[in-house]
Amino acid sequence: MIRRSLSRLALACALTLAAALPLRAQVEIQQVTSPGGIDAWLVEDRNIPFTALEIRFRGGASLDDPEKRGAVRLMTGLLEEGAGEMDAQGFARAVEGVAADFSYSAGDDTVSVSARFLTETRDEAVDLLRASLVAPRFDPQAIERVRAQALSAIRSDQQDPGVLASRAFDRLAFGDHPYATPADGTLESVQALTREDLVAAHDAALARDRVVVGAAGDISAEELGRLLDDLLGDLPAEGAPLPGDVAVEMPGGTRVVEFDTPQSVAVFGHAGLARDDPDFFPAYVLNHIVGGGGFESRLMQEVREKRGLTYGVYSFLAPKDHAALHLGRVASSNDRIAEAISVIRDIWRDVAAGGVTEEELADAKTYLTGAYPLRFDGNGPIANILVAMQLDGLPMDYVETRNDRVRAITLEEIDRVAAELFDPERLTFVVAGQPEGLEDAAAVSQ
Repeated sequence: MIRRSLSRLALACALTLAAALPLRAQVEIQQVTSPGGIDAWLVEDRNIPFTALEIRFRGGASLDDPEKRGAVRLMTGLLEEGAGEMDAQGFARAVEGVAADFSYSAGDDTVSVSARFLTETRDEAVDLLRASLVAPRFDPQAIERVRAQALSAIRSDQQDPGVLASRAFDRLAFGDHPYATPADGTLESVQALTREDLVAAHDAALARDRVVVGAAGDISAEELGRLLDDLLGDLPAEGAPLPGDVAVEMPGGTRVVEFDTPQSVAVFGHAGLARDDPDFFPAYVLNHIVGGGGFESRLMQEVREKRGLTYGVYSFLAPKDHAALHLGRVASSNDRIAEAISVIRDIWRDVAAGGVTEEELADAKTYLTGAYPLRFDGNGPIANILVAMQLDGLPMDYVETRNDRVRAITLEEIDRVAAELFDPERLTFVVAGQPEGLEDAAAVSQ
């Protein structure tokens, strides 16, 4: 008990110290390949005796069998519910005993595993993490407990207008692709999942041929190489086939999901740009100006500040692995949502036709270059950045060149991208609520 308490205190102190240290002036990334052939990126830092490890498995919830939607999500939620000889409580006590911290999640394109552990208990922590990935128990009691949590979340989502609007938008955008249906599954599909389905989802999603790793902290390249083989070497060599790409063809106009609420939520957007598109970088800066820059963005200024139509409105680029969207969201009272939509449409037309101003571009450059170093504020965030860079196909020197790329963007480049990316005719709104004044809107089912 004393050792456990001291270990937990040591990890807490290490995390606090990491947050208090000055930002690194330079991030030196090492390419690591384990003896067994597993690749990773590493930023070594011996100042604090703990390591952050971020693991991603490509594929994620998109690997679900259409008839077993929700299987990958449910399986991922069970990875910490017992492993090897330990049941759920035993596993939790063992992780706490070495002052480690593990988390598991599944999105459309990845299963994510995060780990934080002290140097002095690294071997024990890695053994526990390995057991959760390689030998999860999927005990009946644990399955029913986590299934109940999943079903409760699904029921809650059915009463959330934002979720309803997003899901209806996805159905319009993605057709029969896995992206068109919720990764959580439905009440019917999740209720029907068996233990065999979860084992199959595990073997499909957690495989060595799709793993991406980022690490930061008190560990050398040689030590990380051995760790990777110990941790991941016994996973299946290959997972299930990845889904194909899907072309996004939005219909334009407005759709309404009828829902009894005093405030409507609208999700809007159309096709976007893939992360490897040569225009993605200027498009990112452009979106910051239009809808990603908080209170200074055009959307916030026109929809909230000048007209008071909403508390918040924003837009963002959403480059998934197999499709790309340019999305936004706004909420307003039922009697004012039509005006908010009209203003957003006007902004979309103005940006497509006239681009942005020199002042807007200069302000965006100042903010984006100044804020970027603040992301590297500890081992955990750095490990996250390393794994995200690999998933996005960015070069290792991106950390050093990123701000120069921002500064090099010209107004002519931004305006060209604006004319090509912003598509007022394809801009589609899906509104969940009881909106007034949208006479031409078509109804869609939940």
